[in-house]
Amino acid sequence: MYQNWNFENSYLKLPQLFYSNTQAEKFPNLEVVSKNIKLINALNLENNNFNNFIIKSINDKNIKSFSQSYAGHQFGHFTVLGDGRATLLGEHLNSNSERYDIQLKGSGKTPYSRNGDGKGTLKSMLREFIISEAMHNLNIKTTRSLAVLKTGEKIMRTGFEQGGILVRVAKSHIRVGTFQLAQISNKKENTKELLDYSIERLYPELKNNKNKYLDFYKKVAESQINLILEWQRVGFIHGVMNTDNMSLSGETIDYGPCAFLDEYNPNKVFSSIDHKGRYSFNNQPKIALWNLARLAETFLYLIDEDENLAIKKIETVLKNFEIKYYDLWVSMMKKKININQEYKEDINLIKELLNIMHVFKLDYTNTFIDIENNNIDKYEFIKDWKIKLDDRKKLNKNKEKHIDINPYIIPRNHIIDKILKESDDNDFNNLIKTMDIFKNPYNHNIQKKYSEPPKEEEKIHQTFCGT
Repeated sequence: MYQNWNFENSYLKLPQLFYSNTQAEKFPNLEVVSKNIKLINALNLENNNFNNFIIKSINDKNIKSFSQSYAGHQFGHFTVLGDGRATLLGEHLNSNSERYDIQLKGSGKTPYSRNGDGKGTLKSMLREFIISEAMHNLNIKTTRSLAVLKTGEKIMRTGFEQGGILVRVAKSHIRVGTFQLAQISNKKENTKELLDYSIERLYPELKNNKNKYLDFYKKVAESQINLILEWQRVGFIHGVMNTDNMSLSGETIDYGPCAFLDEYNPNKVFSSIDHKGRYSFNNQPKIALWNLARLAETFLYLIDEDENLAIKKIETVLKNFEIKYYDLWVSMMKKKININQEYKEDINLIKELLNIMHVFKLDYTNTFIDIENNNIDKYEFIKDWKIKLDDRKKLNKNKEKHIDINPYIIPRNHIIDKILKESDDNDFNNLIKTMDIFKNPYNHNIQKKYSEPPKEEEKIHQTFCGT
């Protein structure tokens, strides 16, 4: 074991149902193409020798790594799943005893790979690296990316592509789908053990509560409200909000065919496999609610012995989710257009703006920046709305602008696409430069090209997960 890692694998104390012992495949030509120095330091790892260290870790057969199993509703259809292309090296404790999963994504076949090769393309791993770190800098809870490596081999997708591995860091990888697996095992002790473990790991302050299981559920629901709200704030579309892609830690997880809005369209999808718009931008809060309902089904009997009472308690939580989310969404949108105080008519002002943005295909990010900077006179069709906004601003109690609410830059699809194409030629200079730019998304003093929407020929209409 290398002195850098401080592994303590608490997850392996759960029943074997929840994992399989696995190892990353042997990759003799591993090479680090990008690393996250800030995260390396936060994990108390040594930066100077990090490249050699992470390569040795991936190839070390003495590390007791494993892959997690779970179930899930994929586009509404239930199936049994697991980490089909990921191996969890271990749970690393930093100097503050904070616990982080260290996972290898794209590391080869596992018992859950089905007919897949378990590997990832370098492009898809770089994509997650870029977007997850951009999300972190936007102040949105997310899994993190420690490093991306190319494997030195070619793998077949639409054609031959470079293989890649992402070293992913998460507070945990416990999903709604993990509980669904426990449920179908028909052993109540599996569900209870998983639930107790999840409370201890994610919300230890609840473990002595009288009804800790209901309180846990409320915490999870609250974490999802806050997460989805942040997605909507910046125009992020996850793309695949299956129950197996919903983390109970409240982190954004499993970046596959995700993307950020350019022009505003509430029904927008980018995922090449979302043919019916199930996971469109506007549907994300509804899907989070649906996923939470599936979670509740897995441990109703632990909420209350009387099933009817348990259902009523869960229904109350879900109803409160809808109410709280809506109230917070209105409040967030008001901040985006710099109005405060409570006025019933504000929702009409917000809806009118979103309708204008949709009809005239306005850029989601830049429109709010223009409003923030009082620079919307250039939009002829928005003048009447601006008069209403100016009148409403007169009712503000204070003139203070909200900080870190409207980003100036987001990881736009066409910018990422250019970086990924350059990786085909092993050119990572633009990647390094762009990642540095993305560190300060609320800084208005940036090069204009990073904030400009794509030209027509630069638009990306579909995204892929690389499986």
